[in-house]
Amino acid sequence: MEIKNEKDMELEKARHSLAHVLAKALVKLYPETKLTIGPAIEDGFYYDIDLSHSITPDEFKAIEKQMQEIINKGEEFKRVVVSKEKALQFFKDNEYKTEIINELPENEEVSLYYTGEDFFDLCRGPHVDSCKKLQNYGFKIHSINGAYWRGDEKNKMLQRVYCYAFKTKKELADHIAMLEEAKKRDNRKLGKELKLFMISPEGPGFPFYLPNGMIVRNILIDFWREIHRKAGYKEISTPIMLSRHLWETSGHWDHYKANMYTTKIDDTDFAIKPMNCPGGVLVYKNEPHSYRDLPLRIGELGLVHRHEKSGELGGLMRVRAFTQDDAHIFMTPSQIKSEIKNVVDLIDQVYKIFNFKYHVELSTRPENSIGSDEDWEVATDALKSALDELGKDYVINEGDGAFYGPKIDFHLTDALGRTWQCGTIQLDFQLPQRFELEYTAEDGEKHRPIMIHRVIYGSIDRFMGILIEHFAGAFPLWLAPEQVKVLSLTERNNDYALSIKNKLFDLGFRVEADIRNEKIGYKIREASALKIPYLIIVGDEEEKNNTISIRGRGFENKSGLILKDFIERLKNEINSKKI
Repeated sequence: MEIKNEKDMELEKARHSLAHVLAKALVKLYPETKLTIGPAIEDGFYYDIDLSHSITPDEFKAIEKQMQEIINKGEEFKRVVVSKEKALQFFKDNEYKTEIINELPENEEVSLYYTGEDFFDLCRGPHVDSCKKLQNYGFKIHSINGAYWRGDEKNKMLQRVYCYAFKTKKELADHIAMLEEAKKRDNRKLGKELKLFMISPEGPGFPFYLPNGMIVRNILIDFWREIHRKAGYKEISTPIMLSRHLWETSGHWDHYKANMYTTKIDDTDFAIKPMNCPGGVLVYKNEPHSYRDLPLRIGELGLVHRHEKSGELGGLMRVRAFTQDDAHIFMTPSQIKSEIKNVVDLIDQVYKIFNFKYHVELSTRPENSIGSDEDWEVATDALKSALDELGKDYVINEGDGAFYGPKIDFHLTDALGRTWQCGTIQLDFQLPQRFELEYTAEDGEKHRPIMIHRVIYGSIDRFMGILIEHFAGAFPLWLAPEQVKVLSLTERNNDYALSIKNKLFDLGFRVEADIRNEKIGYKIREASALKIPYLIIVGDEEEKNNTISIRGRGFENKSGLILKDFIERLKNEINSKKI
């Protein structure tokens, strides 16, 4: 177990320090620059500046050179604390800094950081001690975007200078190479090329699934249903729109309304559900329960809608309508640990099928939360205890829990080394209290059940987007929209090609035949571009001997094969869900 806030503190400090080096370099090159803010971010840092001169990519090298000169001097970072009044004098010509300072309490001391003797900036820190510690870091300016001051479109548009920053120049090079490969794997690009899904201007953030995409989606759904049936879950479906009263009771109206689509029906406020959990609670409340009924595991593939900002939308990774593979477990306090362990095991089972590695984070109580300190402590301890008993390594992510309870998040690592938060287990004492849920215990008295919210895919849509990029569109045989394509070498072989196609089709394989009067090289290139796992090629030789030739992904070429043997190979590969 480790604390996430301590995990990469040195890297974050270095990135923050490099942001100050960038700021100093910009002021040296463009003295009229007005600095605003420059935080560390996931893969580097940025700095927002007010500058009438528009910086172009041609100037990036000159800025980087100036930064390197500052670093090579080994200048120290020095913290100085001044009064609010003094700070306002220092930044009297910078309206952005003065706005920040004026928002501080009247007697607040203000922290400044010097980089060398001739540059200082308003900053809370922390920073590395000296630029000497940055000398082995790899950094690179990669883009400049417009950004409104404080994200408010009513304010002035600034220039945001983005930089990558990593502990070594090799890590930087590896990251840039990964991004280039990611462009080739982009789910938006491959989704169009492989005819999986589309996004229409008439529905931004609302994906349309095309026939190939529906095949993949339905396979993921069928797999989900099968593993949940075996794990003792019952499937339900709840309405897509429910009344304001429900969302007020659940707490979503107060905590999540900005992301909800609302309307009126018969003068009553309604909201399209952004989450499935309140509907699951109503299903539980529909009939009385005894301790003998618990744990009650209820699964739902529920379509939810959330209002995401247009600038944050991207293919299947960030959408406004998606299907969550939700499940809610209602249980007694004594069942908490065993149910958490069961869910962790189920998630592990699913991710292993796709050959995903993952790491686990445990997120604790956020500032904006509901419930008693005692409930939060019991819930958090239960999650920790379950992970400890399972021997799972995990990171503590302080203050990032759901507003109603702590959670365990599962972060997948894809083929490019990127991480995606997908599965989650959230322990909830609050909704059962808010909705007055009950069960009759062994003592004959009424008690409150405890509730687990959990997903494995996270959302089918986003998980599918991750798979598209993870496999670069080359889905394993069991997931591929088209598993086999039969190609005729000449028109003479068309009937033989169709007979093979029909045999495979009747056996349930997803197969097509290409008997067009085109050169075989053209047919192969076209089918390969669609990333079909296997091509069967038949000509006079194959027809005469009642055999087939195959071309598989990974440069596999074999001839003289018996169709019956190839069918057995296909069945084994599909049944084992070979990756």
